[in-house]
Amino acid sequence: MSDPVSYTAVLPVRESTVLFVSGLLAAERRRRGTRGRRRALGCYRQAVLVLRWFLDGTRLAQLAADNRIGRSTAYRYLHEGIDVLAAAAPGLRGALLAARTAGHSHVTVDGTLVRTDRVRAPGPTARGDRPERRVDLWWSGKHACHGGNVQVIAAPDGWPLWTSGVRPGREHDTTALRTHAEALPLLAAWTDEAHAALADLGYEGERATLTIPVKHPAGRRLTADQRTVNLLHAAIRAPAERGNSLLKTTFKALRRVSLCPWRIGAVTAAALVLLHHEHGRTT
Repeated sequence: MSDPVSYTAVLPVRESTVLFVSGLLAAERRRRGTRGRRRALGCYRQAVLVLRWFLDGTRLAQLAADNRIGRSTAYRYLHEGIDVLAAAAPGLRGALLAARTAGHSHVTVDGTLVRTDRVRAPGPTARGDRPERRVDLWWSGKHACHGGNVQVIAAPDGWPLWTSGVRPGREHDTTALRTHAEALPLLAAWTDEAHAALADLGYEGERATLTIPVKHPAGRRLTADQRTVNLLHAAIRAPAERGNSLLKTTFKALRRVSLCPWRIGAVTAAALVLLHHEHGRTT
């Protein structure tokens, strides 16, 4: 077998972002009391490894081979990077206070499904074709794939401000939002005559907190006023879709997460921190 061929690659990220991640990793090593020269990779090279996974979706086997480390070591380095970045993610209270300070008249709430590899974890729902079996916990009937439900709160122009922890893909958006105990109370506190939280009909059960379109009643048409309200709501909320797509188009790792699905929330939060730092914007 011939020798492997090496090549040069460039990450689409600023040097300051690599140094930012490297600094977080260095602080974590100091917190743990890691002695110098006891790691196969320094903080800078570990940061590059983490960013390659996020931005290019590079397989861990490839990252391990490129850095001449074991695959288990590569996994450990990646999880360390995810954890230190996720720990720096904004909380919902702080994100909403920042949005108010920035003068935003509204924020938008939307759920996104982060796909994952097939997971054999029985859920509470029985299969229609085989009642003795259970539908996989992470199976999303709406999207017909496995994944995790993450709630995203965005600014009026669609810039993502906050991401939630992950919930199994089988859960409805309303159920997923309610599971995060602080979300609805904080959104209710944000809402007043000058500020609103906009959402689609997937959150119909929370009309007391969220501003939602008028649902089409069975057997009759909406009035002209109701259709106008829905058109205005759709036009104002439309940029919210940018928040979800911005995260997934920037970070290939979010298009399909091959780690434990319960890690999807931390991965998304880490991606949000990287996005904020790369663009120098939080609101």
